This record gives sequence, structure tokens and C-alpha cells, in this order.
Amino acid sequence: MESIDINQVLERYAASLEKVLYEEDLAFMEGMKERCLASDDIFKYQFWEWTQGVGLFGFWKIYKNTKSEKYLSILTNYYDRQLKIGLPAKNVNTTAPLLALSFLAEHTNNDKYMQVCKEWSHWIYKKFPRTREGGFQHITSDSLNEEELWDDTLFMTVLFLANMGRILEDSRYIEEAKYQFLLHTKYLVDRKTGLWFHGWTFQRNDNFAEALWGRGNCWITAAIPELFDIIPGEDSVSRFLKETWRRQVEALIKFQDESGMWHTLIDDNASYPEASATCGFAYGILKGMNIGLLEKEYQQYALKALPAILDYTDNDGILHQVSYGTPMGREHLDFYKDIELKPMPYGQALAMLYLLEIQQIKNKNREEILI
Repeated sequence: MESIDINQVLERYAASLEKVLYEEDLAFMEGMKERCLASDDIFKYQFWEWTQGVGLFGFWKIYKNTKSEKYLSILTNYYDRQLKIGLPAKNVNTTAPLLALSFLAEHTNNDKYMQVCKEWSHWIYKKFPRTREGGFQHITSDSLNEEELWDDTLFMTVLFLANMGRILEDSRYIEEAKYQFLLHTKYLVDRKTGLWFHGWTFQRNDNFAEALWGRGNCWITAAIPELFDIIPGEDSVSRFLKETWRRQVEALIKFQDESGMWHTLIDDNASYPEASATCGFAYGILKGMNIGLLEKEYQQYALKALPAILDYTDNDGILHQVSYGTPMGREHLDFYKDIELKPMPYGQALAMLYLLEIQQIKNKNREEILI
């Protein structure tokens, strides 16, 4: 057993994330030439999608924890550059970068940033395409996904709306965010396991291929504790979400591989182990524990993943074994097993968020983290 320098590993992840944020996703851009729904300038989407959005949230968190001006500079330079280029059409995925921006706008008292956040949050509340029962339809830059609810939406869009409700003291936004969490729970939770299906369609009234997909589940493990950080509460909705989240965590523990990893299909050991989901689960579990949603005994399961994640991290701080952006598996579970593996901004960010929660434990308890 040996101790690790959490700060050193975090710096390596952050340095690599800054490079990855500006790497062009050629496959995505090629597809957008034909499938861009808004028919606007596709280069506005090049670095303003959910992949970058999760990465930027990772930078916000590391700045919040370290107070290092270099991370604040990375964020402000990034947003200033993209605002100058112009933002793309509004949808679930293009909302993702607004979560970090809303925190940044509040922290820096930057009116330009805040006006963008106000415009987008108003649009989400008033004009976001809806499914039956008023759910946020998972519309993306290249797909309408009519009458569909996806688990990704809660992290990519709803957390931002909740945060703007807190910042603006607008109860309408907060209540809408709570409703979206409740509605998505209603249709996406697998009652047999407590895990979450990737999606639901009101057109077919089913959960597509019934995939208990890894990264989709990790957005829930992460999003619910983050929601309680934004809008803490002890009302019935909070109680419901806490219990839903705890049941998911208990199910995750049952499916954790001996290596400490989780598989891309959580309940299928024949699917490959996947690093971004593993980081997301471990981060969410530790986050929940650190804010009082879980007892300390759950810490062991989150830390069990650390050696494997470090093994998948190269000398440049790039996390490998990360599955590429994954659309809905509509008919067959094998669809998820065939998604290619490649380093991505969200992989880097989830690894950073995981390490930041470990750092919180280390600082709070003054204990060494051993692997």
C-alpha cells in the first residue's frame, strides 16, 4: 500500500483537460454538416456542447476548492472566447456549459455572463420543448427525440435551471427543476433494481432497449447530491429524491466489479468496464457522503475504484477507457457494447470531480489515501 498525492494527480487531470477542451471532435462536426437542426453556423457548436459543459463544471469545482487564479483564468478565457464567436441554438446539450457559467457569473459579478444565463434560464422555463406530462424533451443539436425523456437531461439542463432559481431567488425555476427530477424518476427508474434506464418514450410507452447504462446512471448519482448542494431542503420532494438516490447507490454496490470499476451496462459483466461512469459513481457516492446523504461505511466502495482509474490514466494525465458520446440504444443492448473508447472532456472532468471529493475526505479527516 502507498499513499498518493491527490493534488498532483488533480493538476495532471486539469492540465490535460484544458488541452482536450479545445480538441475538435471530427465525427461530431462531420455529422452536424447534415443533421444540425437549427441550420445555424455549426462552428458555434464545435466547443459548446455537453462534452465541454461537463469539463467546464470540473474546472469550476477545482477553482472553488483551490482558489487558484489559473483555473479562474481558464474559465473566463474560455467563455469570453465562445461568447465572442456566438452561442448555438438552445437544447439540452448546449445548455450544459451554462451550469459552470452561472456559478462563475455569480462569483465574478459579471453582468455579461449573467445576462446570458438569464436569457437561457427564461427560455428553458417558458419555451423548452415538452413531452407529455410536461417533461423536458431530450432535444439535442442534431436530434429532436420527440416525446423522449433521457437521464442525461437532469445533469445537463435541470441543474442549471435550479441554480439560476437560487441565484435569482425565483421559486418558479426551483419548483420546475424539482418537478423534472420527479417526472424523470417516475419513468426512468427500474423498480426491480433501483438503477435507471437510459430513456423513456411516450410514443412507444417503453424504456427502449431497457439499458441500465453506466454513464447515464452516473449522471443521476452525481446530479442528485449536486441538486441538494444548490437547493438544500427537507420537504417531501427532497425526501423522495434522497431515498431514490440511496436505492440506486445500494444497487450500484451490488454490481461493482472486483476491480472497483463498473461496466458500461451495469448489470452485464460481458460489457466493458468504463472509466467515466466509474468516476461519476465514485464522485456521486463521496459527494453524497460528504453532504450527509450516506454513512461513512460507503466510502470504501468509492475508494475501491481509485487504483483502476489511476491505472487507466497515462503519464500526461489523460484518462482512457472512456466511452464516446452515446445516443439512445433503441432496440438492442449490444449497441452500448460497441461504442468506441476514447479520451473525452467529460472523462477528464469526472475524474477531477472524483479526486476533489477524495481530497475533501482527506482534508476533513486528515487521513492518507492509500492504494
